[in-house]
Amino acid sequence: MAFADVLNAAEVKAALDGCSGAGSFDHKKFFSACGLAKKSADDVKKAFDILDQDNSGYIEEEELKLFLQNFCPSARALTDKETKDFLAAGDSDGDGKIGVEGHNGLCKNTDRL
Repeated sequence: MAFADVLNAAEVKAALDGCSGAGSFDHKKFFSACGLAKKSADDVKKAFDILDQDNSGYIEEEELKLFLQNFCPSARALTDKETKDFLAAGDSDGDGKIGVEGHNGLCKNTDRL
């Protein structure tokens, strides 16, 4: 499965363009811009499955670092600070990884941009 099965290509491009510079990634703005914030729980779970590259049931720090490249192979890697901030936002239990519930919360909690 690819994000093209879940998201609109133009919205994904706009979201990627909005965080193309190092240090400019904001997960709330990204999820809102790419349309994932408005998707069903089933579509958000599909997105989680794509991001969980090793099929561990969690999105770990190394998978987050390459987050944008899941949407476009030529996209940049997140900076260490962006990665750590992103992880902290979704790691509700402090185990250093994001489960499906945490991911769902990240995608849907975009009301305070």
